[in-house]
Order: sequence, then C-alpha cells, then structure tokens
Amino acid sequence: MKRIPILLYLFISTLAIAQKKAPDNWQTLDPKADKVYGTGVEQAYKTLDGKAPQTVIVAVIDGGTDVDHEDLKDIIWTNPGEIADNGIDDDKNGYIDDIHGWSFLGGKNGDINYEATELARMYMRMNKKFKDVDPSKLSGDEAKEYKEFEKIKPEYMKAQAESDTQAAQFSLLSDFITKVKKQSGGEFSKSAVKAFVADNPQDEMIKKRMKLILSLVNAKELDQQVTQGAGMIINMAKYNRMNVDSVRQYIVGDDPNNPNERFYGNNHVKGPDALHGSHVAGIIAAIRNNSLGINGIAANVKIMVVRAVPNGDERDKDVANAIRYAVDNGAKVINMSFGKYYSPDKKVVDEAVQYALSKDVLLIHAAGNESKDKDVEQSYPARELASGTTVPNWIEVGASGYKKGKTIIGNFSNYGKTKVDLFAPGVDIYSTVPDNKYVNESGTSMASPSTAGVAAVIRGYFPELKANEVREVLMKTVVPYKKKVKVPGKRKTKAKVSELCISGGFVNTNNAVRELLGLNKK
Repeated sequence: MKRIPILLYLFISTLAIAQKKAPDNWQTLDPKADKVYGTGVEQAYKTLDGKAPQTVIVAVIDGGTDVDHEDLKDIIWTNPGEIADNGIDDDKNGYIDDIHGWSFLGGKNGDINYEATELARMYMRMNKKFKDVDPSKLSGDEAKEYKEFEKIKPEYMKAQAESDTQAAQFSLLSDFITKVKKQSGGEFSKSAVKAFVADNPQDEMIKKRMKLILSLVNAKELDQQVTQGAGMIINMAKYNRMNVDSVRQYIVGDDPNNPNERFYGNNHVKGPDALHGSHVAGIIAAIRNNSLGINGIAANVKIMVVRAVPNGDERDKDVANAIRYAVDNGAKVINMSFGKYYSPDKKVVDEAVQYALSKDVLLIHAAGNESKDKDVEQSYPARELASGTTVPNWIEVGASGYKKGKTIIGNFSNYGKTKVDLFAPGVDIYSTVPDNKYVNESGTSMASPSTAGVAAVIRGYFPELKANEVREVLMKTVVPYKKKVKVPGKRKTKAKVSELCISGGFVNTNNAVRELLGLNKK
C-alpha cells in the first residue's frame, strides 16, 4: 500500500514537532563533511575521482511514474528489443509494446487506481463462501478455512471502523479548506485561515487546530496532501466494502483468484496516479546538475517502470510478476516502496524473490510507516520465506531525518532489531512528481529509494560485486549512532539505533566506496 500522506497525521493527532527546513538535496549530503545525515553520495563522487561507472537498470515497482517529467525523461529505461506502438511483442517476452516497463494493474478496459486492503479482500471472499454455511458440518480444509474466517472477521470490522473514522476526519478537513478558499476568494494560507469566520463550533475547533499546523508546515503542501489523502482514504473505505475481484476482472481481464497467472496487463506505466512512483524515481536518479529540481543519488541509472501498487493493498500475484518482469528485462536493483500485513499468496512472491536471487538482483524494501516493531509484527513482502529460508539479496530500510538528535528516526517509521537492516533519508524529501512539479514527502517509501540509489552507485562502480556483497558492504559501512533516540510511536521510550535495526546506523555511500577502494584501512 502506498502510504497516506504523513503530514495529515500531524493534523489528526496534533503531535507535530517544529523543525527547521531541511537543506536542499539533503539526502545526498554527508554526516561528516556536511553535518547532515544524508547518504554521503556527493562525497563518494569526489572519492571516485572521475572513475567511469557501468549503467545500472533500477526497477521501480510502484503505482506508476511520469516518464515525461523534465527531471526524469532522460534516465527512463527504454526496451531495446521493442518497437513502440506496433501492437507486436517484438522481443517475445510476453508483453506487447512494453517500451518503458509494464503495468499489471491495467487492461483493455482501463487502469486500476483504488483497491481494497488485503484484509478486506480476504474477508469478502470468505464471507461470501461461509455466510449461509453451518460450521458444524465443515471438515478438513474447509473447517480450517472457517477458523481463519472467524479470526479475520473481527480484525476486518475493527479496521473498517477505523477507516470510516479517518474518512470522516479527512472529509471534514477537506470541507474546511474549501470553505476557507471560498471566503478568501480562492486562497488557502495562514492569513486566510486566521481571517476565516466560522459559523459553527466544529469549524471553530478545526480552525484552531489548523492554525497550529500552519505554524509548523507549508499551507500549499498541506492543501496538496489533503487532496491526495482525502481521495485515498475515502475511496479505500468505499472499496473495502465492495467485491473488488469483479472490478479487477473487468478492468485487467485476469483471474484474481489464480496466483500463478503470468501474462496480463498493459503498457500504461504512468497510470492514473503517478505521484508516489515519480517521487521515488526522482530520489534514485533525477538528472544531476541540470539546474532543475533536485539531484538524484545515482548518476549511472536507467529507471524501469513497473506498475503493480494501487491506492490500496497490492496483490501478491502482481508483486511476484513485477519482480519477475524486472529481473527478466535486466534490472540489477529493484525498489519496493510498498507493503501490507496479510499475504495469502506469499508462496508466489517467495518464488519470485528466489528467482531474483538466482539472477543476482538486489531487492530494496521499505519497512513501513506504522511505527511498529517488525520483530513483533511482520509485514509483506519479506526476505523471510515461508520455508524458513532468509534470502541474502534483500535490504529492509527504515526512515531517518537530516539532523542528529533524539528525533533523528522518523516517528512514523517501522523498526526491528532483527528485521530492519539500516536507516536512510526518509523525512522531508523533496523530489519529482507529475507535470514537472516537485514536492516534499516523508516515509520509508522515500528511505527505500535513497538506499536503492546508493546500491545502484555501488553496482555501477563495482560491477564485480554480487547482490549479497553489495548488501554486506552497505551494512558494514553505515554511520553508527551511539546516543539513544526516541522509539517511533513511543513518546517516552528511548533506545539505541542498534536496538532498532541490525546494522545500528545510517546508509553511507562514501564509507562504502572508501571500503571497496581500500581507503578505510589507511
């Protein structure tokens, strides 16, 4: 699932903490040289001193990417074996006209935007099957499935109630902003909110909270994220009550209940909502030093766009097929800024992950944004396979901020002493979004591509390294952090970073480069 905008949680909880504006391109800066806890890639390029890298294809499995963005269009992968728009599978890879990648969320009848959660899909299927069944007459696998249904039913009801509450809150917030704009002649700003005349107690209460939030964050950004978040959460609440499998079957044309189906979809890689994927792609490889927008981390990358993540929970079969597509078409690094807490067809994803391992492809995954301890509650996909095997070509990433101190770990970030590998820039990251625009976003969705960019640099300059060896060097060369920090989601609890992730630190390109060049021993 693509995250609900983090900024909106600040409004709902009123737990915002004022921070200074992050330095431009802070994710590329270095803790030692710049006193900023970025990835150290600018220093790495100086250390590499003009050495020429190989080009690395990085697949972005996401909700879609704007391949025509001014800061992305020249680094988008183009399939060398395919002739554009001729309706023929020229390279015979099973996908017609896959020029810049593929979408597993589209078909002849359009493109999926919103989806239900996996929990809701599971509940709807089981409820249809068991609603008129006498459980005392069930046996074998059906009896086991009914027990699973009894377990997930209250979980679904609780989640849906929370979703309905959030949808109502978002609706109130959206309506309030509309009212402010109407009174002010179209403007939404701190001054417009201050001048707003509320005609009921509810709007007066929202006004007070809005004034607090606008003392901490930018009004334009808040307006944008309210629009984005309101559409997402309201539609999710709606779709969680629907038979989304029938919608899926009509649009995409596949069989939603066949996890082993391979070849379906279309080549609409931008999709109906390319904000998240475009932001991710920009962090990895937005064109450097072109006087536009931002500098991506990696200068040696082509971005392959693979659309498999809707606004809602991704389906296991789509994730598996997206990984296989990326591997088969030359990606050496795959970024996966998504996740969920149920995986009914985990087996097909596990098989795809093992396939990536067999082809020496590195998988980078966002740890999640629920302030959860992944040692206690795992999310999916994951490097721990159902068989008990743990794959070595996987990096699990939590989110961190630019400034040292007790709040350096993103308060929303998941963590885990044995599940999360390291932390990377994921708070207040400025990057590309559709229509040649740029915005700030926060989330482990940003930390994952920060790490993917670093991995691409290493794979380009040191191509002899295997995927597991890239992970090993990045883990070995993190910037350690010995002082205690606030544990995400626990206001009064502190811990060492080594208690929140395996490596105990923050990814750093320059440290990795120096290690590989033998400079750390001097």
